[in-house]
Formats: sequence, structure tokens, C-alpha cells
Amino acid sequence: MDACAELCSLLERLAGAPDGHERSPRGYLREVGRQTAGIRLGPLWAWDAIRGGRNRLPGTGFAAPFDDSTRGQARHFGGIVAVAARIGPRLARWGSIHIGRDRPDTPDGRLSDAAIEFARLVTEGRLVPADAAGWLRGRLCAPGAAHPPAERLS
Repeated sequence: MDACAELCSLLERLAGAPDGHERSPRGYLREVGRQTAGIRLGPLWAWDAIRGGRNRLPGTGFAAPFDDSTRGQARHFGGIVAVAARIGPRLARWGSIHIGRDRPDTPDGRLSDAAIEFARLVTEGRLVPADAAGWLRGRLCAPGAAHPPAERLS
């Protein structure tokens, strides 16, 4: 399964607010974490994050710099996004390196940095949810994989 394509599809669905509720940027990021990594929305989110979450979108499809040869990169991305939405990018990066042991020069370290950048851009309003899937597709997904173009939800 192409987990990067599935992650892009998820970002598109969440951007369309299919439940009829508009989300704040942080709410959007927390929902990404819930649906990709099982990071709960309530006070137990930290427990889920420390335990590494759950692999809700198993598969491959990430570009070589972000591919650690496991089927958990979508979970990793979503978990870091959810943590950064709650504690900020600096603490999320510190936790990724010192708790998660994701050295910056490894695929997981590079993926953590990309997730933190993504969270920062969304939180600052420089990347709107409607454009998030395209951002991810262009930076993290393997070229030539099954990444259909985004369908705009109206």
C-alpha cells in the first residue's frame, strides 16, 4: 500500500471539513495525528505520543531521503505533526532527537524535520489545509509512485 498517497488523501479529506466543522490550524494538525498515528485528542495524547502511537496508515511510498524501509512513516509524520501542534516546533524537535532518538541525518530525523516544518507552516497560516496534500506530495512522496492529483473539495 502507498501510505504517502493515503496520507495525501487524508489531508485532502480533512481540508474539506467533511464533518461540517471548520478546524483551527492546530485542530487540523491534531486531527492529522489522530487519524495517522492514533494520537488522541484529549489529555492522554502525550501517553500515545511517547508510546509511538499506532500505525493507522501502514505502507511505503515515501521518497528515499525519508524512507527507513519500514511501513510506519505515515505514523511517524502524523505523530510528530500532532506533537508539534501541542508543544511547538522547538520542543517537538528536541523530543524527536532526545526521546525518539531520531538523529537529524537519518530518514526518521529528516521526516521529523519535515513534519515540524509542515506543522509550523500550517500554524503560521503560510500553508492552508487545502494546499497541504500538494505540499506533502511534492516534498515527501516517492516520485513515480501512485499519487493521483488532488481533487478539490468544494
